[in-house]
Amino acid sequence: MSEVQLSRTDAHRFREWLAAGRRAVILPTGALEQHGPHLPMGTDGMLSGHLAAAVAREVGALVAPAFTFGYKSQQKSGGGDHLTGTTSLDAGTLVQLARDVVGSLLRQGVTYVVVLNGHYENYQFLYEGIDLALRDHGVGTDDERCVLLLSYWDYVSQESLDAVYGDAFPGWDVEHGGVLETSLMLHLEPDLVQLDRAVDHPPAQLPRFDRLPVVPGRTPESGCLSPPTGSTAEHGRMLHDQVVRDLAADLRRELSL
Repeated sequence: MSEVQLSRTDAHRFREWLAAGRRAVILPTGALEQHGPHLPMGTDGMLSGHLAAAVAREVGALVAPAFTFGYKSQQKSGGGDHLTGTTSLDAGTLVQLARDVVGSLLRQGVTYVVVLNGHYENYQFLYEGIDLALRDHGVGTDDERCVLLLSYWDYVSQESLDAVYGDAFPGWDVEHGGVLETSLMLHLEPDLVQLDRAVDHPPAQLPRFDRLPVVPGRTPESGCLSPPTGSTAEHGRMLHDQVVRDLAADLRRELSL
């Protein structure tokens, strides 16, 4: 189908599409989480949604509506759940959401579900929900049906990191509201980026442990764990195209799409 968004597709065309053979649906996941003064709170879901749509066009998949809420922001990866604007789910809620949606897609005849995560803290709870959905629907190791789970940054190549950061990559643990997300948003949603409000500061220096409750002062006042200084739409286009190309190639190999 020319339309890749499941929410914009009528049920009869979807049924015909499913009946035509092995089919894949990509499920983007994100969060409503502060990303500093220069990026919208929906950044995680927007980025995973855009990447999902681009990959779907490459491999003939459809894209389910994104999860726009995610698991609690953690201080060492997202600034912390204490920050205004970050609106989160408990673990059990996200597990059940993934279990229900993945299970429903499998029940309807989707052969492959690809969960494309855009919020670091979601991962293990998505994993649990998927595992329960597979158990609910009797999907074992000898079944053609399967679910793939990945985070989009796992597909950012070392060559892309070198091109964007040179030798100044701060590490994935503090890449929140920084150059990668900002560059991608400049490419994909430029009207929502306000670089004139961006704050330049050193990457956050956080302890190697998690302390609960958090010490709020350990999160930079901007809410970003690294600065967006040096972000460009061209960097975003390069990152986007490289991730889409490599992820689509993996899906073709793994799922014979």
